[in-house]
Amino acid sequence: MAPGSSAETIGGRPSRAHEEQDTFAHRRLVWLTGARLLLYLSLLLATAAFYLGGDARLFPLSLRIVAFTLSAAFTLTAVYALWLRSHRSLLGLAWTQIVSDQFLWTALVYLTGGPLSFATTFYGLSCVLAAVTLELRGALASAALGGAAYTLVVVGFTRRWLVPPADQAPFQLSGAQVVYPTIVSLVALLVVALLSGWLARRLATESGRLVEVTERAERAERLAALGRVATALAHEIRNPLGSISGSIDLIREAPGLDDDERRLCDIVRSEVDRLNDLVSDMMNLARPRPVQLARTDLARIVADVVQLARRAGRGERDVPLVYEGPEQLEALVDGDQFRQLVWNLVRNAVQASGADAPVRVRLARDGGALTVEVADEGPGIPAEMRDRIFDAFVTTRSQGVGIGLAVVKQIVEAHAATIAVLDSPGGGTTFRVEIREKEAA
Repeated sequence: MAPGSSAETIGGRPSRAHEEQDTFAHRRLVWLTGARLLLYLSLLLATAAFYLGGDARLFPLSLRIVAFTLSAAFTLTAVYALWLRSHRSLLGLAWTQIVSDQFLWTALVYLTGGPLSFATTFYGLSCVLAAVTLELRGALASAALGGAAYTLVVVGFTRRWLVPPADQAPFQLSGAQVVYPTIVSLVALLVVALLSGWLARRLATESGRLVEVTERAERAERLAALGRVATALAHEIRNPLGSISGSIDLIREAPGLDDDERRLCDIVRSEVDRLNDLVSDMMNLARPRPVQLARTDLARIVADVVQLARRAGRGERDVPLVYEGPEQLEALVDGDQFRQLVWNLVRNAVQASGADAPVRVRLARDGGALTVEVADEGPGIPAEMRDRIFDAFVTTRSQGVGIGLAVVKQIVEAHAATIAVLDSPGGGTTFRVEIREKEAA
């Protein structure tokens, strides 16, 4: 999503919760930081064993530099651990660890034999660690940085720009002696980076699928519970609602009622209609019927919904509704379900709008897709709610239940379409439903 825009797409590919992504990235960095601490501690203990074994007399300068370098790396990793506690700039922390690791291994390569050092294997280890946090791009960046640093060490020794530490015997290396080990090391580094990056990407993909399957299972469980409740209550609620509605209509037409009394009757009738819509939404969400695709005039459906909304509730009193689109536009959809989708979006927009704030319903063929947009000029949807607005029982309104948009999402997914939540240019929210041309004729 480009900076400055606010859009979450639901349908073709379910959106991910950003909090879960950040938590997963943080957990991986915690494990890797702990692994670095253990690695550097092991290397420090190995260096101490060399000292205790008497090698300090043979390589006093080299071992002191190694011990200082590893101590600095251990301390820096402890700083990383403190950084992790802030939960800020985790991406910057991951890149910092990659760069610092490769510089550390380059120092060890220089101190332990230069082009022929065993420490070159650590470059590959950094590629694996980078792949865990940043996938393929991190592994390749780590390989490029490590390969460049190692090449500079090789060139430095062969050109006599670098010399071993003073406590090590000088050695002469020609270009022919280092070409083969250098090529082997660089090729091995590239292979490790590609393999670890590919495996990390597969792991991320499977993890994403697991999250998606878990979310669907939880949603199915909630809908199953809702279905049991809705089935038990729907008829018990609708029967008295019908009686109340009919009685109010009779009372309203009775002679002798003044304007205030008729207004009270209108309020009761409006609340009855609202309860009836709620029961219908619960039934549609709990027990959706299979999609029955047929060539349908979307323009007629959308225009009829707008006309109906103008005569109902606030659409009749203070919220203007505007239809912008052609008189005829056919698509291969389930007409009844699509009518429900548009009605729920329009009803949601009217409820979110202030007095005299228009709700615009647009229908158009946009490139290779058919689009339906419902735009209001209300307060908008908070950014933290964008990922959850289509979940059942999640609502931004104090009197809302959070079922209407869940039904919309269900219909969108059943049609293999997508729905996006956008910020309207003049304030408010725009819901855009897009049906690809292959699904529409």
